[in-house]
Amino acid sequence: MNREERYEKVLAYFEKNVPIAETELQYRNPFELLVAVILSAQCTDKRVNLTTPKLFKDYPTAEALALASSDTIFTYIKSISYPNNKAKHLVGMANMLVHDFKGKIPGNVDELVKLPGVGRKTANVIASVVFNKPTMAVDTHVFRVSNRLGLTLNAKNPLQCEKQLVKFIPDSLIPRAHHWLILHGRYTCLARKPKCEICPLKEYCKYYQKNKPNHHGTKARTNKKIK
Repeated sequence: MNREERYEKVLAYFEKNVPIAETELQYRNPFELLVAVILSAQCTDKRVNLTTPKLFKDYPTAEALALASSDTIFTYIKSISYPNNKAKHLVGMANMLVHDFKGKIPGNVDELVKLPGVGRKTANVIASVVFNKPTMAVDTHVFRVSNRLGLTLNAKNPLQCEKQLVKFIPDSLIPRAHHWLILHGRYTCLARKPKCEICPLKEYCKYYQKNKPNHHGTKARTNKKIK
């Protein structure tokens, strides 16, 4: 199976079986999503969702958040990873939105990454989810799943992974494909112990083909290269 065929099989499975795929972060508008994604860096969506309701209630807009101190915001997000840095980023982000973007979330990745706390991954999430642009955010799940399946080859960092994925995935599917890969990595293709035995994609997966047990119960050994 070559790579084009693997993409076709994987995408066809997700289109048929997971037609609706969305972020698990809870938000009501683009500003809340931006805050939530910044908070989600190296933190679970579940923890973020437990933390944001009071923050959003007291600071519902960029204008309100811009008037807060980072010390005050820290008290709201202290259960989140790296709360000191993220509190400073949130206040700085809100100030830049107000003063440089008239309080509106920009839809361009190059503009988004200017905001404090917004890296390429976060910018791609916002551009994709809010503006439905064909941008692929690569987090640890996307990076791992893409590599294991064989969708990416020799990708050494998220940017290399992103470039390979957007080359082969149709623009119309990229916004959903981002979530497909994340959710597959979060619930099936786990980092330490992937659930290969129940994975519906295993017949297309390079990792499984290399590591599947043979009839003796040992891992298969093969010198045959899988394109």
